[in-house]
Amino acid sequence: MFGKLGDLADLMKNAGKIRESMEKAAEALGQIEVQGEAGGGGVVVKMNGRMEATSVRIDPRLAADGDVELLEDLVLAATNAALVKVRETATQSFTSMGGLPNIFGGGGS
Repeated sequence: MFGKLGDLADLMKNAGKIRESMEKAAEALGQIEVQGEAGGGGVVVKMNGRMEATSVRIDPRLAADGDVELLEDLVLAATNAALVKVRETATQSFTSMGGLPNIFGGGGS
């Protein structure tokens, strides 16, 4: 029972180091950039490690076709592909730093 109190005391003692590590991790996430594609590259979504979409590129030929439903599906698929890559890349980065390997809810697909 008292062993857990010792663990808590250690955690409190290292709170500053943990906070600093988390700040560095958050900064590193901002540097990650991935892209997801759909429709053979007709739609490309770029995203940073904070899971923020930073750009969307749509091949003008797709827009000219007027098939809005297809275009919506492709944007959704490209966005989801980018999210998968962000999770994988961030998880690998955290794992290589020695901690928080499942911060984004698990591993692969």
